[in-house]
Amino acid sequence: MTLKMNQKLFNTILLLFISAIAISQPARRPEFDSPQVNSDNTVTFKFLAPNANSVKLNTQIENGSVDMVKDESGIWSATIGPVKPDMYPYAFNVDGIQVADPKNTNIFPNEGFQNSIVEITGNNPLVHTIKDVPHGTVSYRYYTSPELGERPVVIYTPPGYETSTDKTYPILYLLHGSSDTEETWTKVGRANIILDNLIAQGKAKPMIIVMPYGRAYPSISKSAGSLRNWDNLQEIKKDFLNYLFPFINENYRVKEDRNSHAIAGFSGGGGTSLFMGLNNPDMFSWVAGFAPGMLPNEFERNNAVAFENPAQTNKNLDLFWIGVGEDDFTYRVVKEYFELLDSKGIKYERFISGGGHTWMNCKLYLSILAEKLFK
Repeated sequence: MTLKMNQKLFNTILLLFISAIAISQPARRPEFDSPQVNSDNTVTFKFLAPNANSVKLNTQIENGSVDMVKDESGIWSATIGPVKPDMYPYAFNVDGIQVADPKNTNIFPNEGFQNSIVEITGNNPLVHTIKDVPHGTVSYRYYTSPELGERPVVIYTPPGYETSTDKTYPILYLLHGSSDTEETWTKVGRANIILDNLIAQGKAKPMIIVMPYGRAYPSISKSAGSLRNWDNLQEIKKDFLNYLFPFINENYRVKEDRNSHAIAGFSGGGGTSLFMGLNNPDMFSWVAGFAPGMLPNEFERNNAVAFENPAQTNKNLDLFWIGVGEDDFTYRVVKEYFELLDSKGIKYERFISGGGHTWMNCKLYLSILAEKLFK
């Protein structure tokens, strides 16, 4: 075989080899970002699904879903707004299946659904906007319960905690909603950022915030419904009193007097915060609920200690505060609870906002409450 024929054969084999490699390589995915917050506060969402028949955007920014449009590269997109500055959950519905945005690392921690989070900052910083101020520390810790095993808890310590080693601090126990997790108050509610900003402005006292996991799993199934479920309340009470509170007191510089202890929570966790706070007056003098989950037939049972002696309850409480939105599905029941408190002569503060059962309102309620605590 001549040299010329050998070269021709080599070239042919090389071409076949290169072609095989090219065929085996997956098609290059189109490049894009999602979400895109535009200068006019409109927001563009995109999702790659070339074989999908339908993709919809589900978000609390809009009432209902928004149909997305597919381009020639298989990218579905939708632009909405201008949007009021805040942080909003959203997800994509792809042929009937809800999925989070794979292009967005800001995930909504929740056991019942998968959502992503988009933040629209606008021109003026909000109370939860990250600013150039001293920042506290968020720690992921575990404590042990013989019945429930290793229990997660997220703890915020304020700026200066690590350096002011002779100083003790008041403490807020902050509880999440029924399908949320111990991370939701920091990743969605921005509790740590809100306190950083308010402390820097001199509007809030430096405090420790304890954000525990609120379901007594595995004793109580994760599908057991609201955290205010009576069985869950009993298990959580035992867990808190016997294991969580001692863990915090042993590992953090906490003021020991009841006037330096507060408890608050959202939704099912709001029901839990009222149950724990109002029935343990020796431990808490600051009690709050954010759209607290309650049922009228549970009022007397869940408030037994507070209702037994309303005059003493009023003396025990430095603040009893409840916030709820006019469009919140808990509003009707919370109004009945207000009427019952009024009839018994129990003093409280109410705050009625716009909007519904959302974490946008939670951030608002926490920012209002934080300015009142421990003063």
